[in-house]
Amino acid sequence: MSAAETDPYALFAAWMADAEAAEPNDPNAMALATADAEGRPSVRMVLLKGWDARGFVFYTNMESRKGREMEANPHAALCLHWKSLRRQVRAEGAVEAVTEADADAYFASRARASQIGAWASQQSRPLEGRFELERRVAEYTARFGFGKVPRPPFWSGLRLIPRRLEFWQNRPFRLHDRFSYQRVGDGWQLEHLYP
Repeated sequence: MSAAETDPYALFAAWMADAEAAEPNDPNAMALATADAEGRPSVRMVLLKGWDARGFVFYTNMESRKGREMEANPHAALCLHWKSLRRQVRAEGAVEAVTEADADAYFASRARASQIGAWASQQSRPLEGRFELERRVAEYTARFGFGKVPRPPFWSGLRLIPRRLEFWQNRPFRLHDRFSYQRVGDGWQLEHLYP
């Protein structure tokens, strides 16, 4: 058996490399679906910022709607769709916080304006107008001056740990290739699916 048949991350690596070469914008854009404590779903686009055999990592304001939903219901689903390649990958599983060191390292790699924006934005809360946001950006720009911008205590990363991964590739006449990997112990079980 090939690595792609036993390890979904080997296949994901190949598909992500293809997407990075082919997609004109944000090959790492993914739809992230969460649900609140009552099971009501919501979905939005976020950026995949890292992945390995432990799962898929993204960063957010933990006080945002998605952050609050994952705190109440620590499960999520994601979907990366690459239109130019006619492929998509879906993942479902539990979510956990990344380490403080990982969150600090990623935050430090961001552009300074994005770091200040993380402090200024009260993500998902009502905003009276654009001026209010610009005023907060100016306030935090002055606060940090030319010094280092620390990571806000409410901003961190989350890792989706897949229990299921599904790969889909377009084929003529809607006879698509579709297959899933289910976590079984320390390995994966591959299953082909009808399109």
